[in-house]
Amino acid sequence: MKATPGKTSPKISPHNSQSVLDSYIVCRNRVSGRVALATITASAMGGWILFNPPEAGSSLGGVTAVVGYCFGTALAVFIYAFVGSRLRQIMPWGYSLNEYVRHRFDWHSGGWIAKVLYWLVVAVMLLYMFVYLGLELAAIAQVLRQTFSFPVFESSVIVTGLVFLYTAVGGLKATIQTDIVQFMVILPLLAICFIAVVVGLGGWSEATEQVMNREPELLDWNNIAGLRFGVSVVLAIATAELLNQANWQRVFACKDEQTVRRAFVGSALIIFPMLLVAGWLGIMAAGRGLRGTDAFFNLLNVISLPAWMPAAVALLALALVMSSMDSLINGITSVLTGEALRLSSSISNRQRTESHAMIVARMLTLGVSLAVVVIAQGSGMLYLFFVADVFCAALAFPVIFSFFNRHQTAISTLFSSLAGIAAGVVFLSKPDFSPLFEVPGGGDFLNSLVAALLVSSVLTLLWTGVD
Repeated sequence: MKATPGKTSPKISPHNSQSVLDSYIVCRNRVSGRVALATITASAMGGWILFNPPEAGSSLGGVTAVVGYCFGTALAVFIYAFVGSRLRQIMPWGYSLNEYVRHRFDWHSGGWIAKVLYWLVVAVMLLYMFVYLGLELAAIAQVLRQTFSFPVFESSVIVTGLVFLYTAVGGLKATIQTDIVQFMVILPLLAICFIAVVVGLGGWSEATEQVMNREPELLDWNNIAGLRFGVSVVLAIATAELLNQANWQRVFACKDEQTVRRAFVGSALIIFPMLLVAGWLGIMAAGRGLRGTDAFFNLLNVISLPAWMPAAVALLALALVMSSMDSLINGITSVLTGEALRLSSSISNRQRTESHAMIVARMLTLGVSLAVVVIAQGSGMLYLFFVADVFCAALAFPVIFSFFNRHQTAISTLFSSLAGIAAGVVFLSKPDFSPLFEVPGGGDFLNSLVAALLVSSVLTLLWTGVD
């Protein structure tokens, strides 16, 4: 029987809601109140907030670019207050977006189209999370190198080892518990760093005046470059995060739908000012002539700061990175574990046991941890992240719209998604950021995102209208 939104059908998840494995990967209906708020906020943050928002503030458009970062990241979390609660209604026994696609478009009788659609969603989810994970590890390695001159590879191994230890043993439950600690560390340390920088620059008025004298366009709300970048960030983050399994895990970990709505809305309200503070550090750095991804760290080197400041920054970065790394490792593991258990059941007729399932999950956690250390050493991760963003933009609307449209079919979803990917690739750049194809507007990230999202959305709506 084909499943439709608003109905439930026989459970096909590899996880029993009462099992040890379900607790390890889903932690179903166990998180409420402030714990839910803390884990959602901590998992949404990462070491990138010490690099990307300051870069946006110092060299990619100033205040408009920073606000785009704030709005895009907050919106990505805010959306889950609605789509998350909706998925819980459709599939209360579920655990992931890819499992929903398998269920909704009927893997068993949907033919090869349903299977291609499913594997496309799985591939894009894994691509996005793996690259995101690699960038996070590269970020903390860079911070430790700049603050304490630690070697990059050794830093990567140590941080990944720490995260692996508690994620492999405790799974999502351990990740949520550590998120609480990380949340309590991140908020005050970010505020302390901001205040220390303002004091080191001579006070708020002096810091603002330096920017006005040297880079007044960074404070101009009509800065076109900043507006374009801000729109790009909103589209990229809001669509890509819909393919992030770490978010869907927390949807099902929340106690009930009311907790989902309150926690995700509350997290969005916290994230916005956090990123505004981080971005303003870059704007203030520009007042001293410092630009780029290292603007904040270069600023720390040219102003007078307390001796404990490097340790505080390193601790802040470590908390940020670990809060996102453990979530991503758990997210990737949950996707791979489901597929591994299905594969093992098709090869062997013996009944899967709890111990067998847990061995599979922990071995996959180890494999993901080792893989990310290798990935983090690569030089093309940033470009792959742009590619993943475009793919996510193409899949986001067709897949999420099916939550609310019972008439949507596998072929319309697949065709719309592939057409969106093709449209986005037309405007994509090469790794050296020159146009991939010589077309008007080619090589522009915003054009690529808009094309992918617009084409897939319009085709989905048109096909639905025809049906």
